[in-house]
Amino acid sequence: MTKSMDQSFPTFSKRRLAGLIAILSFGLSSLFAVLGLGTIVSVTFILGFFILLPLIGLLGADFPLVESSDNKSSADETTRDEDPLTTLRQRYANGEIDEAEFERRLELMLETEDVQQSTTNSDTDDVSDQLREIKRELE
Repeated sequence: MTKSMDQSFPTFSKRRLAGLIAILSFGLSSLFAVLGLGTIVSVTFILGFFILLPLIGLLGADFPLVESSDNKSSADETTRDEDPLTTLRQRYANGEIDEAEFERRLELMLETEDVQQSTTNSDTDDVSDQLREIKRELE
């Protein structure tokens, strides 16, 4: 598949997709049985339980709708590693917050950073230097 096609389909965890297929296969097979569609019942049951579920189990993240565990962990790391200053800058650049809100939150970060430094008696780190520099630029 092309990269643009991959992005258009939702992805699920392996376990969630297997559960979804099992429920749909059972539900549709039951519905078709009640409606008296004998051949479609067999096809639906076999396709779901004997073809798709084993494929998900065997292929795992290589199955088209299963999300890669690498993508999930890298997304979590990015979220955890991203500092508040970067997030604030991005929100301001995207127009989500105005200049007054940006300055207010920046000031709050500076105050929080000062309190943390005074309680731990540590040296000034890069983040607080960046915050102060941005504050000076805005004034």
